[in-house]
Amino acid sequence: MIIKTYELQKLKSINLNMFLLYGVNEGFKKQVIKDYFTKDFGGEVQKYEEIEVLNNYENFISSLLNKSFFDNKKLIIITRSSDKILKLCKEFFEKNITDTKILIDSGILEKRSKLRAFFEKEKNTICIPFYEDDEKILGQIANNFFREKNISISREILNLVVERCRGDRNNLYTELQKISSLMLTKKKINTEDVILLTNLAENYSISELVDNCLSKNISKTNKILNENNFSSEECILILRTFLSKTKRLLTMRKDYQSSEDIDRILASCKPPIFWKDKNIVKNQILKWKVNEIEKLLYSINDMELSVKKNSISSLNIIYDFIMSTAQANN
Repeated sequence: MIIKTYELQKLKSINLNMFLLYGVNEGFKKQVIKDYFTKDFGGEVQKYEEIEVLNNYENFISSLLNKSFFDNKKLIIITRSSDKILKLCKEFFEKNITDTKILIDSGILEKRSKLRAFFEKEKNTICIPFYEDDEKILGQIANNFFREKNISISREILNLVVERCRGDRNNLYTELQKISSLMLTKKKINTEDVILLTNLAENYSISELVDNCLSKNISKTNKILNENNFSSEECILILRTFLSKTKRLLTMRKDYQSSEDIDRILASCKPPIFWKDKNIVKNQILKWKVNEIEKLLYSINDMELSVKKNSISSLNIIYDFIMSTAQANN
């Protein structure tokens, strides 16, 4: 049974023993585990990684089955989980083990995941997906934090803090605590303070760099290049990513030229386009013509040869190519 994150209050009235929490939003998951599982739990909480359970599987199952009269109820949290833990989940479910709750904590699980399918279909199990927070949600969290701490902060700084957390509320909490500590010795905080104090949660990925370049988002493309320290070894990877995404764009643009049903094109794309990337891909389709994409493909191939011949200056060559592509016909 699936419960969305906006339905979490249902957990307080559900009396089930098997839960799957999966997805990229580690900060939100930690918050939910604390607020809905461990905070008011009156028994023993045990934490394992999946590999610990699998390496000692028989003993682990025996400990669940052979409980003494004096044993308290347990909450067992298994982290870094994958489809490999499904065997335990099925056995736990079939043996109808009582007084023990099993919480499976996993990262991204594709639709074809057997573990995800098991928890979604069974009526006596709970499956909760955790997706990235958008900037609106992170902004609300940050705003509430500053209000509670009685810290006066501008909208510009609030937006900067949210942006630098890259969609992860766990990173946001860390940066908010840093700002709160700084405010113990300062009356006001400015943009420069935030830039020096906060860490960019992670490098913008090569995929995001290419996507923004193909969307002709010049300011974001330039920002990604400035925020990252790409190595010369990554130049070929950048070009290969460019080549792959440009070939996909050419196929979709030709399809759009004949049907103009852009939503159908995005929905039928193979491999599937993740929901959060659909708007940026839609922009790419609308901003490029077929002949322009074909010229770009030739340029990417020429660029790869140039980078291989000039390895010392490869980064400068790539940066110039990326910015000129983002600015093309803009």
